[in-house]
Amino acid sequence: MNDLSHIRNFSIIAHIDHGKSTLADRLIQQTGGLTEREMSEQVLDNMDIERERGITIKAQTVRLSYTAKNGEIYELNLMDTPGHVDFAYEVSRSLAACEGALLVVDAAQGVEAQTLANVYQSIEHDHEIVAVINKIDLPAAEPQRVAEEIEEVIGIPALGDWHEGGAVLASAKTGEGIEDILEAIVTRVPAPSGDRAAPLRAMLVDSWYDPYLGVVILVRVIDGFIKKGLPIKFMQAGTTHLVDRVGCMRPKRTDLDELGPGEIGFITAQIKEVADTNVGDTITTQKNGAPAPLPGYKEVQPVVFCGLFPVDAADFDKLRESIGKLRLNDASFSFEMETSAALGQGFRCGFLGLLHLEIIQERLTREYDLDLITTAPSVVYNIEKTDGETIELHNPADMPEVTQIKRIEEPWIKATVYVPDDYLGPILKLCQDRRGIQKQLTYVGGRAQIVYELPLNEVVFDFYDRLKSISRGYASFDYEAIGHREGDLVKMNVLVNGDPVDALSMIVHRDAAEARGRHMCERLKDLIPRHLFKIPIQAAIGGKIIARETIGAMRKDVTAKCYGGDITRKKKLLEKQKKGKAKMREYGNVSIPQEAFIAALKMGDEG
Repeated sequence: MNDLSHIRNFSIIAHIDHGKSTLADRLIQQTGGLTEREMSEQVLDNMDIERERGITIKAQTVRLSYTAKNGEIYELNLMDTPGHVDFAYEVSRSLAACEGALLVVDAAQGVEAQTLANVYQSIEHDHEIVAVINKIDLPAAEPQRVAEEIEEVIGIPALGDWHEGGAVLASAKTGEGIEDILEAIVTRVPAPSGDRAAPLRAMLVDSWYDPYLGVVILVRVIDGFIKKGLPIKFMQAGTTHLVDRVGCMRPKRTDLDELGPGEIGFITAQIKEVADTNVGDTITTQKNGAPAPLPGYKEVQPVVFCGLFPVDAADFDKLRESIGKLRLNDASFSFEMETSAALGQGFRCGFLGLLHLEIIQERLTREYDLDLITTAPSVVYNIEKTDGETIELHNPADMPEVTQIKRIEEPWIKATVYVPDDYLGPILKLCQDRRGIQKQLTYVGGRAQIVYELPLNEVVFDFYDRLKSISRGYASFDYEAIGHREGDLVKMNVLVNGDPVDALSMIVHRDAAEARGRHMCERLKDLIPRHLFKIPIQAAIGGKIIARETIGAMRKDVTAKCYGGDITRKKKLLEKQKKGKAKMREYGNVSIPQEAFIAALKMGDEG
């Protein structure tokens, strides 16, 4: 279809669990994209983990044909965007491919922090935003209060009838209001603009790996058109390819002759790796292409790093292969080999954020059946050395000697937290304890909005978990990076029986080092089993011990049950005990069970 006036491109913006995927499924069903039998729950969320956690990780898209009440047939392109802060850049590219957005808000919960961040991005892209108050079938639903909150917090119309610009009241579960949503999209979201005769400019919105087709690229055509057999060029990457397939998702893959201006669809071009396709890149023709790329492209940089090690050393090759496969589909995560004295061979991996780390770790465990140990997450520090050289530090173990360091800079973020008034005090204390600088505190209908500047290394530990447990799950949190700042940071080593355990070393602020060290020693004292000798556990900065705990000795008499009899029997038992001990000499001569690592690394400041 190339009648631009009958195309509508829109995304769905919603907080986790506000019913976005269910709503998308309903829209597909209503427009006849799938029969009742094919409607598996959440059509657009393909990964098991997406369904279980109720979050969308990859931006998915589907094309719907809708016959409106005016009798005209419209092509609706729905972009289902990730709702989580770690995937903010993917969201921005998905939004840039659309002209409008459905803002889905839970009729019981109201507006949340992540919803806000995405709505503001949507407003920056000049979108027409249609508010949808979902889950009106719930007993706790308060659509009127939520409509007022949308107007007050976000500043877009929500009160009044949807025909006049108010919010559409709907229940994706029962199907109520779905027809109204489709009508609101047709009447309120503007049609795209574009020039078929101009040189090709298409935006690479997303890409994923398909074992049969290679890399499948999701594109939004701005000007010109793409058809099979066309030689194309990626302007940022500088690579050239030949298009061998053009199509769209309905939601089944459907081949098309071409994609014209204003349309969203997919192309394949025999590309082997997702890493060769950068989200946000501009696609043009090899000859007589567009003079300049589309604005808004940026390289995605990992912000959180950690080591992934197999619990069983024999699984190392399996881990390498599995990480390689995941990387095929997710170019935003990086990895390189790393060897640890305590944990053996593994990989140092970089992620967009904590949720991203958790998802990759969970997929490795679940899809590839691997048992993993994850070292403490670390952020990227900029270190200026005394010789004038500046280095980026991803791993605390690689920190130069103190005498070589002139200054250390750590990344900071601006965090926005939404929380009911009842929990405000403990949340403020949490932010203060994490070296936060309060910037703003405002109230909106029984809830507080707090804006804090925080060092990212204080957030990567367990800030999100603490926030959720303090507020009983009611607080929502969103952040953006605001650059590096100098900090008084030191490397803290953990010594077990005098040997440093590299996997437990971390970079901490000098003021927090003692508390963190004491806490780590206490945790390890509970986690490491008693041995036949005393074990000191120490936390140290440089040569200075800042905390210490001791695990008492235990002696087991393995020959106790042997009364009299042959001496060889006793010898046999003592030999066996010796063998058992040899097995335990993994770290120096102390056996630290794998669970102890996992539990110690999950430590919070308050335990």
